[in-house]
Amino acid sequence: MAAKKTKTLTRSEKKILITGGTGFLGTHLVRQFLDAGAKNLRVMASSVPVWMTDAGVEPFAGSVTRKDDVAAATKNVEAIYHLAGKVSFAYDGAAQMNRIHVEGTRLLAEAAKENKVKNFILASSSGTSAITEDGEITDETFPQPVEILTKWAYYASKYYQEKTALQVFKDKGERLVILNPSLLLGAGDERLSSTKVVLDFMAKKLPITPTGGLNFVDARDAAAAFLNALDKGRHGERYLLGAVNWTVAEFFARLERLSGVSAPLLKVPKAFAIAGSNFISSLYKTFEKRPPFEASEVEMGEYFWYFDSAKAAEELGFEARDPAETLSDTIKYLRENFLGDGVFN
Repeated sequence: MAAKKTKTLTRSEKKILITGGTGFLGTHLVRQFLDAGAKNLRVMASSVPVWMTDAGVEPFAGSVTRKDDVAAATKNVEAIYHLAGKVSFAYDGAAQMNRIHVEGTRLLAEAAKENKVKNFILASSSGTSAITEDGEITDETFPQPVEILTKWAYYASKYYQEKTALQVFKDKGERLVILNPSLLLGAGDERLSSTKVVLDFMAKKLPITPTGGLNFVDARDAAAAFLNALDKGRHGERYLLGAVNWTVAEFFARLERLSGVSAPLLKVPKAFAIAGSNFISSLYKTFEKRPPFEASEVEMGEYFWYFDSAKAAEELGFEARDPAETLSDTIKYLRENFLGDGVFN
């Protein structure tokens, strides 16, 4: 893929606040802002790495769930990138995710209005829009699949996060832009918030090959779209960011070829896959042991998460690199940082 031109920023002295700027997507976004010459970044997190502060990033220790923290963090700010969140597909994670995604977004958005912040860019998920049972390729014009997405606490919390932000910014005066990336892959996921499925594949923890399909996107390409959204995103609009629509079987086959790890051979009907995974998960939890996989993740693999990113390409300049490059970089990063080079190869 041809190298992208580095964007040069010329902005006021007001800050650009990035919540969750130390996460997988956030770190890539911070790097791209710095590469573009930004000198006015403020990152809100529990702690900020030295390389960011050395580069001139202003650290702000705090949480989006505390009113006093967001009130202070949003002062003298021209734009907010709200990336802070928690990814969990365990059934017992709903309360914490709702507190961070829904209540935290409400507090941050209200503080932004109070402090007259003009731009609010929200990181949501393609899972609030693009889920079907038949593999239809969707886009931003399709009705959100509420009956399906509310099966899983993470996507339900992201759906209500969007609704909360839209409600707070329903009046004219501020600009809300919502970006919906699919499964984020690539190098740099230190917390395994998104790439764990690839790690589990390489560690041979996945028992079956689900019958559904997925979409993924390189975190670097998603970050570039987020950066462009500051100037190009339209108020109240949502933008789906994804690179490719593949069946899970095709995804596993590509991982097998690139990693040398054999894909799960077992394929079972949807109903049996869901029932069996729930039984195994319950059995482990009965004996107070952590199951090798979450039953909800098997269930998600039986649906299709396909969509078209034409809107983001046209309006935000979104461009996805070769998916093979993304998978290769993901595998290399996981081997070097979590498995050790040559493991399962």
